[in-house]
Amino acid sequence: MTKADLINALEKQAKIAHSHSERIVNIVFDCMIQALYDDERIEIRGFGSFANRNYKAYEGRNPKTGKVVKVEPKKVPFFKVGKELKEMVDEGKDKYIIKDA
Repeated sequence: MTKADLINALEKQAKIAHSHSERIVNIVFDCMIQALYDDERIEIRGFGSFANRNYKAYEGRNPKTGKVVKVEPKKVPFFKVGKELKEMVDEGKDKYIIKDA
């Protein structure tokens, strides 16, 4: 599913204008990005959580040349799937699938 697919699904399910649907999706993503930027954790019960993982500086190797490269410390967003979502996907239950209205 792409962002455009998500916007279209929201438009159909909520029966709202495409522009409103697009705005809602953009606001949600912008809020999530800002929260991760501020180093906050995002938890959506039944779905999963997003948090930053902090990595220390280290020395790596360029695989092409074999030359030692200094890698700066970094923080990377990480998603951990929730138990309920994991079970739904694993079981493939049709009752969780939203049908077109």
